[in-house]
Amino acid sequence: MAELKLEGPHTPLPPPVGPGPSRGLSGLQITGIVLGAMAVTVAVTLFLVKSWLFPAPFKPVRLSAAETQRLEHKLAVFEQLDSRPQPEQRRPLPDPSRAEPQPAPGPLEPEAYSEEGASREIRLTEREINAMIARNTDLADKVAIDLANDLVSLRMLIPVDPDFPFLGGKTLKVRAGAELAFRGSRPVFILRGISVMGVPIPNAWMGGLKNIDLIEVFGSEPGFWKGFADGVASIQVREGNLEINLRE
Repeated sequence: MAELKLEGPHTPLPPPVGPGPSRGLSGLQITGIVLGAMAVTVAVTLFLVKSWLFPAPFKPVRLSAAETQRLEHKLAVFEQLDSRPQPEQRRPLPDPSRAEPQPAPGPLEPEAYSEEGASREIRLTEREINAMIARNTDLADKVAIDLANDLVSLRMLIPVDPDFPFLGGKTLKVRAGAELAFRGSRPVFILRGISVMGVPIPNAWMGGLKNIDLIEVFGSEPGFWKGFADGVASIQVREGNLEINLRE
């Protein structure tokens, strides 16, 4: 068989494609990445230290004019005054943002004791409770209370004595929660937990009191819990509200 030969111009094949030269990061780029990571780390560390060891004070609750009037009316009922607030008998709630000197109270007038017509109901909102706490200048920016369904939560900022090791002069951020309800004709108080600086305290450190009904355990013996339980006819904690009825 004769060999077939193709005549024509010869087209050279392209060279094989291989891996190109490696292009790694330059020394300047690596230095920039390291410095950026160090800056982010320092910023996050400073933020955590500031929020952990130097927490910002709480903002005191300031009631509106209508809320202040309602609270004054409730306080008047507690004090067994007339059901209508009388400005000449009581001073209005002070504004926590202004530290004005308060005049000295006048002398008390003799009055015969009587429980006739006295209300045994205590109804307060979460804002009213925090506003009354804010009246105490020592606690205004250190204590805050939250009311949820059957749950009372407490936040506190506690200054540490300067001579205390490690944390001397710092401010501890403490949180606590307790279930507060009324079941089976008796109030219920269950400590749900306590945390310091965001770290929950072990139950063993709290004497095993976590998640148990303190009234059920200690309410049968003379003392605070028995007296508290015997004096409460009903209690209800709802979102932002507290209602307590006292026994005679």
